[in-house]
Amino acid sequence: MNLYALILAGGSGTRLWPMSREELPKQFLPVCGTERTLLQQTVLRLLKLTDATRIRVVAPGKWRALVAHQLSLMKLDGDFVIEEPEARNTAPAIALAVAALIKNGAEDDDVILVCPSDHVIADECAFEAAAELAIQAASAGKIVTFGIKPTAPETGFGYIRTKRADAPWLDVESFVEKPDRETARKYIESGDYYWNGGIFCFTVASIVQAYRDCFPEGAAIFESPEGGEVRCFVSLPALSVDYSVMERVRNIACVPLDAGWSDVGSWDAVHENSKPDIDGNVARGNVSLHGGSNNLVVGGERLICAMDLDSVIVVDTPDALFVAPRGSSQKLRGVVKELAKSHHDEVTEAPASARPWGTYSVLSKGERHKIKRIEVSPGGSLSLQYHLHRSEHWVVVQGTARVVIYNHGEESGSGKLVHEGESVFVPKGFFHRMENPGHIPLEIIEVQIGEYVGEDDIQRVSDNYGRVK
Repeated sequence: MNLYALILAGGSGTRLWPMSREELPKQFLPVCGTERTLLQQTVLRLLKLTDATRIRVVAPGKWRALVAHQLSLMKLDGDFVIEEPEARNTAPAIALAVAALIKNGAEDDDVILVCPSDHVIADECAFEAAAELAIQAASAGKIVTFGIKPTAPETGFGYIRTKRADAPWLDVESFVEKPDRETARKYIESGDYYWNGGIFCFTVASIVQAYRDCFPEGAAIFESPEGGEVRCFVSLPALSVDYSVMERVRNIACVPLDAGWSDVGSWDAVHENSKPDIDGNVARGNVSLHGGSNNLVVGGERLICAMDLDSVIVVDTPDALFVAPRGSSQKLRGVVKELAKSHHDEVTEAPASARPWGTYSVLSKGERHKIKRIEVSPGGSLSLQYHLHRSEHWVVVQGTARVVIYNHGEESGSGKLVHEGESVFVPKGFFHRMENPGHIPLEIIEVQIGEYVGEDDIQRVSDNYGRVK
């Protein structure tokens, strides 16, 4: 029996804005006082249970480079991503991933553990013990859901109603929708209810049969011919695995999990899951607090100096600042929607991100300019591209760049090497490509000038990473 782990990383929420963006959701961020991102923490937990070769991240293709970059920082190299062609919710995503495992050799009695990528689990020993029990139950033919032991009458979670079974795990009587506060309080008092945390465990054979019985449209993906999985996937309804499978299958069990779990769904949750100082303050980044208590202040390189604040949230990023009283951060989702309607780029674009060739960060931005720091990995190459609305000026800070520029089909500067301290100008509309032929990272400063400097003003002609459609 092999243990496979699927990490669901398709969420694009902005509940931790301005750190989280549509381009950089919370699973790719370090929160709660650790340098590891939530995705990296999830991978580390699973590495204690199985080998890296049997861990896969289910995510849209636009985040493939970001997943690879974050795992490479953990000295994990390889293609870990099972790519979702589009967002279709968890039932199609899990079906697609299980089909990929089967096509790559997973057998009927192999066990699959499914975990979200954006949760905090404080007690990893308790998680490992629960996972071992779940593997035991799955091997006995059960579809397993982990029940999070509730710590408060939360109204934002679904609940699992359980009963005792003649086994080390619990039987599931029903899944319950999000209750009101009084109902949630009664659930907790009964001791029979757990939060539904979206963590599952099953064998390959069990989940395939469960899809056939409960979600036959999704089961069709397992019989798809080579290359047909994507066509089947995009034809499926966008349903959660809870609704389409877990709430309908009969052989379902619950393994309780009491491990300091949190879905980190708000900045208030970040404060609750961080280690405060003696005054209840949580500070990250270049922060100096004077007086005050129970605050959360998150910054970066820029100094934040706060005095006599009480129960306030401050989150500072290079391009946006968020300030609110503690207890109100659940309203942030609605605020971000309003910002999006007003076409604020800060909702979607991240000030720093990863690409297949390396990373970039935005240093400055105005109506007609943007300045970036770009790092290209050894052997990395940007696509052959052109821009309709901007010109670019590149200054090499470290390493050597090979630059190619085409003027309407007439090649100019083919293979020109640009060294530290040298620069090159790319006119608007000219085809161009930059590569790092060296053995050390290539660092450049890029100055964009034009009437529009959005990230979507890229017309790719050819690309080493398959990004030309």
